[in-house]
Amino acid sequence: MKHAGFIAGIALAAITVTAASAFAETPKPGKHGPRATFEQLDADGDGQVTQAEMEAHRAGRFTEMDTNGDGKLTADEMQAHGQQKAKDRSAKMLEKFDKDGDGALSAEEMPKPRHGDKMFGRIDTDGSGGVSKEEFDAAKAKMKEHGRKGHGKDKKENKDSSEQN
Repeated sequence: MKHAGFIAGIALAAITVTAASAFAETPKPGKHGPRATFEQLDADGDGQVTQAEMEAHRAGRFTEMDTNGDGKLTADEMQAHGQQKAKDRSAKMLEKFDKDGDGALSAEEMPKPRHGDKMFGRIDTDGSGGVSKEEFDAAKAKMKEHGRKGHGKDKKENKDSSEQN
């Protein structure tokens, strides 16, 4: 019975993650917000993106969030921006998946995980059909390590600590 609850928890997490990404449109979300399209970055339309165009895009995003125009982002401004993005994503999700038009998503209308079975199979390393505490902890550690690979500071710290061992 413990396995059933655990599996349901993993399935719910997978659905939540998949739902959040399934309704996303271009620009796709990246680690630090939506990724701009090439066309958005190529402000002068010459078919090339320059460093200046990338910096201008970044500055434009900052200015959009700096609602009082003081050149600084307060927690309130960042939260307001995040809440607006969440509202926009929720509206898009309802528009895309609310098949009966009742303004709410039922469990049946929620998007199915695209890679849920595959992800579960990776975690269930012994193929038993259930995930043990050891498998769960190993998957959690692997995900944590995978997340660190993308961050330069963490890479350096990991390299420094491995050189000391």
